[in-house]
Amino acid sequence: MSRWSLYTWKRDGRSLRRALPTLTILAALLTTSAGVAAGAAGAVERDVLGSGGLTQIELSSFEGDASVRSLITSALRDAGNVAGVRQVVADYSAVLYAEEDGTYDLTSRTLTPGDDLPVTGGEIPAELGPDEVVLPASAQGTDFAPLLGRSVAFGYTRATGAESGTTDVIRLRIAALYDPGWQADGPGVAYLSEDTAALLAAARAGQEPAGFRAREGAQAATVVVEHQQQVAAVTKSLQDDGFSASPVSDRVRNLPGLFGAADLAMRGGVLVLALGAIVLGAVRAADSTRARIGQFAILRVLGAGRPELRRILLGEAVLSGGVAGLVGAGVGAALSVALAGPLSDVLGLDITRTDALPGPAWAAAALLLPAAGLAVGTLLGSREVLRQDPYLTARAHS
Repeated sequence: MSRWSLYTWKRDGRSLRRALPTLTILAALLTTSAGVAAGAAGAVERDVLGSGGLTQIELSSFEGDASVRSLITSALRDAGNVAGVRQVVADYSAVLYAEEDGTYDLTSRTLTPGDDLPVTGGEIPAELGPDEVVLPASAQGTDFAPLLGRSVAFGYTRATGAESGTTDVIRLRIAALYDPGWQADGPGVAYLSEDTAALLAAARAGQEPAGFRAREGAQAATVVVEHQQQVAAVTKSLQDDGFSASPVSDRVRNLPGLFGAADLAMRGGVLVLALGAIVLGAVRAADSTRARIGQFAILRVLGAGRPELRRILLGEAVLSGGVAGLVGAGVGAALSVALAGPLSDVLGLDITRTDALPGPAWAAAALLLPAAGLAVGTLLGSREVLRQDPYLTARAHS
């Protein structure tokens, strides 16, 4: 870098220092999106995948799609017999109504190994009993906290015809409560054991549980394998056998919404920052060189060659890009760390401040791309102006 670069960068308002604010903002945006994505991914890895998701496979059933195997009793038995499978839990859906106090109606589902509920009261047993239920702490205006540990009467529908039915009553003990902000399966979900969930789903269809499970089947199922290394092989075996199977780790790592948006913003940010620095460098370099053409012409007359003038401009570019990258990365990292708390509340995941720090590769991109892009743009933008005859230029500006 030319010794004149630092002097002109600091003293001359027409230097490439003018590119600093824009590049700083771009670097800060990239670092912030990288930190948000890193925080979300870290929380998912620790709280979801680390709780068993790495050894789980999700099976789905699509009504009316003959190409996908239905999750009936025999099919689930076949899935359980695949080498490496330790457990298969089917998910059945129905509705629980308020029978005594309140006016709520809660979607009921099976509590599967993939459900890692943020418990706020009570304790979820290793295996939920047929007379137990896990509810949100509150739902549809009803506070379930006073009912924790008690046996409560719930209503459910038993179909008696094509468009008719009656309400039966089932008593379930509220074993635990979870944070109602956790809505992976939707708002206000009551989690039951597999047998109880199947009983309610069968009643809703007007069938006996055994017949319903054998003919209609579950909506989904979770397959737990013995070791993470077996997930790929078991998934392929299940797919070859006609199941719609996908590892839970793939589904969680590619969550839509905020996770996907942050990841997309992060990847797009690298491109925007690089192209923005190049374009900004070309424009600013051309403007800066034209504004100082008289000075450069005098330097040329005094013996400075075009390479020396380019070194001055490149030095200004590196200084501007370096400062922009350093400040932008610092501001972006601070902002992503500050967002850790609000994001934890929104997502229902514990995102720590260290989780929200951008990864080394993204931080390096925010630090280096502004200087590199601005330098490339400077070379492109200053070529035409520096080709002008220095004597004619000096005479014109004398």
